[in-house]
Amino acid sequence: MAATETERNDSTIRTRSYQNESYLHGFLGAVGDLQKERAFQDVVFEVGNQQFPCHRLVLSAASPYFRAMFTSGMVESRQKTVVLQGLDAGIFKEILSYIYSGTLHVSLDKVQPLYQAADLLQLDYVRDTCSSYMAMNVERANCVDLYNFADAFCIDIVIRKCLQWIDRNFAEFSFSDDFFSLSVHQLTEIISHDELNVTEEITVWEAVVRWVQHSREGRLHHLPNILPYIRFNRLTSDLTKAISEHPLVREDPESCDVIRNLIRKRKFNPVPRLGITMEMVLLSNVDVGKESTSAVGMTNYLIPRPLPGP
Repeated sequence: MAATETERNDSTIRTRSYQNESYLHGFLGAVGDLQKERAFQDVVFEVGNQQFPCHRLVLSAASPYFRAMFTSGMVESRQKTVVLQGLDAGIFKEILSYIYSGTLHVSLDKVQPLYQAADLLQLDYVRDTCSSYMAMNVERANCVDLYNFADAFCIDIVIRKCLQWIDRNFAEFSFSDDFFSLSVHQLTEIISHDELNVTEEITVWEAVVRWVQHSREGRLHHLPNILPYIRFNRLTSDLTKAISEHPLVREDPESCDVIRNLIRKRKFNPVPRLGITMEMVLLSNVDVGKESTSAVGMTNYLIPRPLPGP
């Protein structure tokens, strides 16, 4: 009987927490209104030639960067005006708009400086949102620009999306100025991919030749490091001989040695490229007569296998 009474007493004092969503939204809205009204502001940030009055408490709550600035005894914690270097005034205005409203406006023309500012100010949501936005908007006109930016900041999701676009469009892309602007590291990364959409391995070699010749003096010495990524086992003996006798190779003795060693030791990637795989499947299908060679039948086989997700 005593146990029953204890359980009954426990149930009458059991607590439950409630969260007022409207209060949370209203509180943030009120903070935004105070910023617009310039009420209770206790610090001014100077960015470029513009000044931005703000609240230390609000910025400290939003960003570990500002929290450290105002609470760790740094000289800025005692200053009424703080100069921020390396930021654009327009971008900082967008950052403040997000901090005071929770709403972020992103566009292609400002996503990169917005990411850089968020990276500096340790605003994870802004940084992650910019990363996702860039990854969703990779296209011909901006692919290499986004690739270079993502490479510099190690943004994996954007790097993968850019490389996927290049893989799918390599044959055409390899004639563009953007292709010629790639670093040797980027070039070897791309031509190492199994997902490269080429129907002949010689296409990869020809692209390498164009890349080297675009800046011959500065790039020829990279050729020995690039050659191992050419899959010589996917080339005929005549094509392999032609590459060995190419002027670029003959001009560089080390390149000749690399090709000889690759062939002698048979150090090849055994996996065919994506485009070669599709062509092999289609040709095999035509030979055995398992499927119609109509447009519909060919379309079924020409759809690339799924590329790795983000």
